[in-house]
Amino acid sequence: MTTEQIVYFVILFIAFYLLFTEKLKNDIVAVLIILALAITRILDPKEALAGFGSEPAIIAATVFVLSEALHQTGISELIGELIGRLVGRGYKRVIAILMMCVAGLASVTHHVTITAMMLPITLNIGKERKIAGSKLLIPLSFAASLGTTMTVISAPAFLVASGTLQSAGYHALGIFSITPLGLALVATGILFMLAIGQFILPNRETSMEAGERAKITNYFTEVIIQPNSSFIGKTLAQVKTSGRYHFTVVSWMRKGERLAEPLGDERIQAGDILHLHTTPEDITTFRDEKGVDYHPVKRFQPFGQKNQDDLQLVQAVVASNSEFVNLNLREIDFRRRFGGVVIGFYRQGEFLQEELSLIRLKAGDVLVIQADEDAVARLEHTSGFSMLAPHHEDGRVYRKAPIAGAIVLIGILLSAFRILPVEIAMLSAALAIVLTKTLSLKQAYKAIDIRIYIFIAGAIPLGTAMQSTGAAQLMADGLRSLIGNWHPFWLLFTIYMIVGLITQLMSDAATVALFAPIALSFAQALGHQPEAYVITVAMAAVTACITPTGHHGNLLVYGPGRYQFMDFVRVGLPLTVLMGIVVAALAPILWAL
Repeated sequence: MTTEQIVYFVILFIAFYLLFTEKLKNDIVAVLIILALAITRILDPKEALAGFGSEPAIIAATVFVLSEALHQTGISELIGELIGRLVGRGYKRVIAILMMCVAGLASVTHHVTITAMMLPITLNIGKERKIAGSKLLIPLSFAASLGTTMTVISAPAFLVASGTLQSAGYHALGIFSITPLGLALVATGILFMLAIGQFILPNRETSMEAGERAKITNYFTEVIIQPNSSFIGKTLAQVKTSGRYHFTVVSWMRKGERLAEPLGDERIQAGDILHLHTTPEDITTFRDEKGVDYHPVKRFQPFGQKNQDDLQLVQAVVASNSEFVNLNLREIDFRRRFGGVVIGFYRQGEFLQEELSLIRLKAGDVLVIQADEDAVARLEHTSGFSMLAPHHEDGRVYRKAPIAGAIVLIGILLSAFRILPVEIAMLSAALAIVLTKTLSLKQAYKAIDIRIYIFIAGAIPLGTAMQSTGAAQLMADGLRSLIGNWHPFWLLFTIYMIVGLITQLMSDAATVALFAPIALSFAQALGHQPEAYVITVAMAAVTACITPTGHHGNLLVYGPGRYQFMDFVRVGLPLTVLMGIVVAALAPILWAL
């Protein structure tokens, strides 16, 4: 070995150790890799930093934005509810429809997002049909993982694999280049669950904790209807028919007078003020709804005219020894004193009905406050409030759903038909999401998982250095001397199983970053086209589901399903072997060796 190769292997070993033991976060390890490669001059600074502008890193960032747009506009939620209505009643039909739909959704958005979205829906499906949740949640998680094999943009592992091929002078993977193999894997997974899985899955009563978290926590608030509101002319029942809002009106004011009950036939007019109880989510949704304003904000017009991107929602809890106990917001002169406006109020065990500004505070009350950074800073230094925290519930901008759906579809089509390169098509779609105000710029940046972006940026130069130093070739030559005379099927199957075991201990992208360059050089040493080998590595990293720690989606269902570690091994190991057989059989055909 050359000195350069020895230095590279030291860096690789340390990186592997840190990723394996998780002593440091993956993104920190990625930055250390970049610095180590540059400082040791294995790569020049430009090469070491090239990952930040690489195609995989850009695609990963933009896909997070597009996924968030589908979530914020309610498209993902709507599809989830439709799946719930489609699954039917028999166990086999439930499994088949659920897994097909979840896999389809996971092909265009992050599989963990889909698993989290479908978790309470799946628990409800099981409850209504008297099917133990433990019979449904592993198939749900596995289907989400398998769904990522149908498009290159659905998992960072495939983006890293594509980058490895591209850096070696081969064509990058097209968005649907892996779809035929992905479809075969999804079909295999469904058939396995129907024929074998249902008999080896545990039958336990599940924890409804995940579903319970979706329960409505009533916030009291006041909204005023503007002349351009879509609510005008509708009854309360008609507004709620769409399923977009979950609120109860406790008082309806018009021209300073309270309307007499019953209110069922009353139609909403401009200027009406509704006192209502609603969900934490709708607190945010009303804030973004065209033609609906929070009455307290409207009253303080100068404050309400601030750029909404500069305002944030925070929650403050009234401290037990607070000076504000037994005072109302008007007496505190809250807006002048702190610069924020209280738009929501929660008190455990009480159904509030009077005007927000007149409610006398009690210890433990939760206030939802719209404020800028200066106001938040003042609140943080006020002893009367404790546990100041962001209001995390996301609002939905349902009226933007057609726009979001069209933008995502156009982006996929532009890249699928090679009208634009994948990274340019996805970047254009993400920009269109912001320009159409489907997401604010702040929301778009927040949606990007910067840790994944940085990790990919570090994985790209690691692969480049493995090639440039000859380290990949050295390791590939070693493999060739051991198993080089095997049939391609057994070569690919062995690679799949080795990578599948390693990915139980490391992230899929990290596993591909380490093994894809070796697989590429191994294929070249055998005189084979490398695509089948590199894609086998990526498929193994994404689909091997042997343990609950193998994929984050498994961890999401572990508790609610009351699973034990061996439940995943019992179901996942035979399925992983079956997946390895399918990949090893079809990859040589799809990418001729």
